[in-house]
Amino acid sequence: MASAEEVNLNAPHPPHENAIEAFNHVLHKIKHEIKTSRKHWDIHEPKMWSRAAGLSDEQLVNFSIEKDLVQVRSGVVSYGTIIFGKIRIPAVNDELGNGYIHVRIHDPPNRGEEDVMLHSILTLEGERDADGHPHLWRAIQPEDHPLKFFIE
Repeated sequence: MASAEEVNLNAPHPPHENAIEAFNHVLHKIKHEIKTSRKHWDIHEPKMWSRAAGLSDEQLVNFSIEKDLVQVRSGVVSYGTIIFGKIRIPAVNDELGNGYIHVRIHDPPNRGEEDVMLHSILTLEGERDADGHPHLWRAIQPEDHPLKFFIE
């Protein structure tokens, strides 16, 4: 698996048609993973999905790629293309503003979008103390959180 140092990502930009097609190919998997992640984190650390408190799963995943994929970045690796996307969650608008999830997908070479795979959704554990313990958990990012390389 490639590291941030090995992947030369292009600058963040609005999605082109090929990115929209790729994300649409895995849309059902993205929505399933959001629900699964939320259930997991609600058991272990409810703060992770706290920006979605009070929302049903259906409200949380009520987005479309055509309207809500607002930004992408990609980089070519020896085993295809890694694509990062910032997807707006329309139901989330709180004191931090609009909410976004950051998604990583992978498109292997030479086969079109039929083999595009969901890799992961960013779940941020940050603001670590001197002992390395996090004090910030966030799966839904604010608008100003940059779309950048991540491995989850």
